[in-house]
Amino acid sequence: MSVLRLRVSESADLTPTVRRFVLRDPAGLALPAYEPGAHVVVTTPAGHKRSYSLVDPGGARPREYTVCVRRENDGRGGSTSMHDDVTTGTELLVSAPVNRFPLLPSPEYLFIAGGIGITPIRAMVHRLRAEGRTGARLLYLTQSAEETPFLQEFDGPQDTVHHSDDRGLLDLWPYLAEPDDDVRVYCCGPAPLLRAVRAMTAHWRVSRVHMEQFAAAGSGFSLPFTAIWAPDGRRVEVPAHLSLLAALRRDGIAVESSCEAGVCGTCRLALLGGEVEHRDSVLTGSERLSGVVACVSRATSPEIVIGPHGPSRRDFS
Repeated sequence: MSVLRLRVSESADLTPTVRRFVLRDPAGLALPAYEPGAHVVVTTPAGHKRSYSLVDPGGARPREYTVCVRRENDGRGGSTSMHDDVTTGTELLVSAPVNRFPLLPSPEYLFIAGGIGITPIRAMVHRLRAEGRTGARLLYLTQSAEETPFLQEFDGPQDTVHHSDDRGLLDLWPYLAEPDDDVRVYCCGPAPLLRAVRAMTAHWRVSRVHMEQFAAAGSGFSLPFTAIWAPDGRRVEVPAHLSLLAALRRDGIAVESSCEAGVCGTCRLALLGGEVEHRDSVLTGSERLSGVVACVSRATSPEIVIGPHGPSRRDFS
């Protein structure tokens, strides 16, 4: 993944907990292209790697990337570093955009955003409306008006902004009860919202429902397995309650990591043998044939053979 060094040209609070950062090339050059739904991985001043959706519609030669970061005081430090350590003029390492949540063609759309999940949805809605498209309905669910980024932008006839502190949880069933092959559903937000939407769209065609979450999904069920570390043949036992990453470190094998939630890819390893249940939201279909994200994914075969990401199988022969 290519890495850019970008400068924070603007920084502003959108709510008491959400801050907007505008990133530009220090020399004023155009940045790599992106489309709505894309994200970048930002290395914070404290060294954390965090994935943030790009909130603007993008295009072929964007002059800036804009991300919004919600401060999580009980998180693992990435958001607090962005809020406390980044000011206008700070330079950050930022990956080129990656899009695993693309806006696909459809006659109509239903967008469901929960909290900071508005970030990729905003880019999609703005792109469609700039093109004069109708049939793009938005359900924007937040706790309160005070904690609603971009509140003033979504007050049109196709927008429903719902604050749970005032009115309780919004009943989504009336919007999802009847499957419609002319509609694509896009949902981004916290895990409870995604679970609810997934349950309510079980009778829809799978190809019509698209979701992005803040952390990779796990199955909730794990079996023990053995990981063979290819460089030296070491056998590492991975119990059901321990991640592959933690088991490797327990046995003295150093693996770099950052988010430990399956979204940044820092702890990616080479998969040289065996079968894996991929629980990350980083690797593409082809990358999953030869890689594994150690913090969340697990073996489905009794043993897997792994090594540092990059070297090929013959390097360990």
